[in-house]
Amino acid sequence: MSLWLFRAGRNGEFESKFLSDNRIYLTWNGLNIDLSKYSDKSDLFNKLQVLYEGEKINTLRNWASQIYPIANRIEKGDWIVLPSKLSSTIHFGEVTGDYVFDENAQSPFFHYRDVNWFATDIPRNNFDQDILYSFGAFMTVCKITRNDAESRVKHMAKSGWKVNGSTPSVFADAEDSESDSFTDIEQATKDSISKYIIQKFKGYKMEELIAEILIAKGFTVYHSKQGADGGKDLLASGGEMGFGSPKICVQVKSHDDPVDRPTLDQLAGVMAKVGAEYGLLVSWSGFKNSVEQERGNQFFRIRLWDSYDVINELFDNYEKLSSEIQAEIPLKKIWMLSDGAQ
Repeated sequence: MSLWLFRAGRNGEFESKFLSDNRIYLTWNGLNIDLSKYSDKSDLFNKLQVLYEGEKINTLRNWASQIYPIANRIEKGDWIVLPSKLSSTIHFGEVTGDYVFDENAQSPFFHYRDVNWFATDIPRNNFDQDILYSFGAFMTVCKITRNDAESRVKHMAKSGWKVNGSTPSVFADAEDSESDSFTDIEQATKDSISKYIIQKFKGYKMEELIAEILIAKGFTVYHSKQGADGGKDLLASGGEMGFGSPKICVQVKSHDDPVDRPTLDQLAGVMAKVGAEYGLLVSWSGFKNSVEQERGNQFFRIRLWDSYDVINELFDNYEKLSSEIQAEIPLKKIWMLSDGAQ
């Protein structure tokens, strides 16, 4: 069994289709050719030179290494890692079907393999940092091999997706693996900050952190006492002394599991009870797909924040936070060239 990283579009735009269709697609625009006819990678590379005339040779070599596996290297029984771009979670599947080329399909869904998504919405915080580095490779498709990742992920699957705490014993890199790719530094940084914060802020302390962010954004905040709060951890409002709009009801979840649909529905009910105009549901471990599917339907009423959203708010409002919070979360701004720099 091998472990393969797949991405569902640059911004996760195909993620719902991957999950609902029980497939992985090679979403490469304009690649309407049968890849099973190119068992020799050099032949595929030559064909890409024709299809994408004008592209740099090194770019085409990189593309060939990512395009080649779906038809010629990935096998039934291999595992697929699909990091979500919509939430701070990761999906896992097992390849169950052979490579299929459908020339009549809508672009870019010409190429696919059937997959059984046996574990979805696994929080990123469950994984060791080095595993997350591999999952952050700047490639659409690659084989994950570094630091004995395959056996460690399999062990986590058997242990309810918890880290076993042992030190990895193998540090091997293999051809066509993530070792040939750069890591998404921004994502890796957020993963590191996320792990640091959740060690210090859980339960009521996470509510205090969200309250601090809302105060920094100019809201007057009411924080319920510890214990039963009737589903309203925080109330926030604008205007003089907090008597204006918007009026927001906030629920904060810092446990290890993604939030499910009933929690979202509960917030909507509490909003009506307290007279809130809007809702904010904060889940450090992200949201199940059933909640993500409602994101658009609730856009004008409820916002969803996962750990990445909270961290982005910290970045945007850090100078306005209290000195106590800044001391507990010491951050430093740095500048670097973007990945688009030539």
